[in-house]
Amino acid sequence: MQAQMLAPAAVLVFWSLVMLYWMAATRLPAMKNIEGGGSAKAGGRGQDLEGRIPDKVNWKAHNYSHLMEQPTIFYPAVIILALVGSTGLDILLAWVYVAMRIAHSLWQATVNKVPVRFLIFMLSTLALTALAIRAVIATLFANPAVLS
Repeated sequence: MQAQMLAPAAVLVFWSLVMLYWMAATRLPAMKNIEGGGSAKAGGRGQDLEGRIPDKVNWKAHNYSHLMEQPTIFYPAVIILALVGSTGLDILLAWVYVAMRIAHSLWQATVNKVPVRFLIFMLSTLALTALAIRAVIATLFANPAVLS
C-alpha cells in the first residue's frame, strides 16, 4: 500500500508545477505592460509586482505560494504513513486533501471569492489534520515487536 499512499503526494507535486507554469505564462506577458517594460530590478521579488500587474494575474502566484506552504506538512505525513503502513482511510484522506488543494488552486486562480476559497481551504485542512493524527497514532503507538 506504500505506492497508493505516495500517489497523492506525487500528484500534488505535479500540480504545484502546473501552477508554476500557469503563473509564468500569465505573469511574464503582464510584466511587458508595466512601466520599464517589465525589466526586473536587481534583487527584485515576485511581491514587487503587487499593484503593478492585474490582480487576476497575481492570483496564480498567490496560489503557487500557498502550495509551497501548507503542503509541506502533508508530504511528511504521507511519507510517515507510507513507511509505517497506511490504511485505506489514510489513502482516502490523502486524496481528499489533494483534490481540495487542486480545487482551491483552480478557484483562487480564476474566481477567487474568499468565502468559497476559505471553505475549500478548511476542508483540505481537516483532511490534513486527520492525516497528521493518524501519522502520530501510527508512530507513537507502533508495536515494536511487529517491526522486528
